[in-house]
Amino acid sequence: MKFRNLLSVSGLVIAAAVFFVALPSTASAQVNKGLPIVELSIKNSKLKAEVVADNMTRSIGLMNRFSLAPDHGMLFVFAQSEPLAFWMKNTFVPLSIAYVDSKGVIVTIVDMKPHDESTYPSGAPAMFAIEMKQGWFKERGITAGDKVNGLDKAGRAKN
Repeated sequence: MKFRNLLSVSGLVIAAAVFFVALPSTASAQVNKGLPIVELSIKNSKLKAEVVADNMTRSIGLMNRFSLAPDHGMLFVFAQSEPLAFWMKNTFVPLSIAYVDSKGVIVTIVDMKPHDESTYPSGAPAMFAIEMKQGWFKERGITAGDKVNGLDKAGRAKN
């Protein structure tokens, strides 16, 4: 009987150790900070977007964040228009993503689930992607074909 109890306690200790090792450490979890912000508009709606325009900041995106301010999101800038696909690894906030072509026209909008490692493709070549809190585009009646204004203020992709 004591042997079983010892195994149960050992099992709990091992399970707890595995659980804590599997969690992302707050100290080591990367978060984009101090990014430039641009104001964009779509139809009659304005938003503020943090700009990620290089491989490092784009790869981190909105990972390891637990909230977004109202009407705030992230603008991903790429060097050329091409088919894109995003995933939600280490992303805690449910997001909607608008893929935008080189002329500033939204080609598609997709809702994404937190921590989902499957990809969400653009469906057409895109040069930009805008991530907002899930439902933001729908609540404002923004759909594919709508024009995003202000993208010129974001600058160009760095790599």
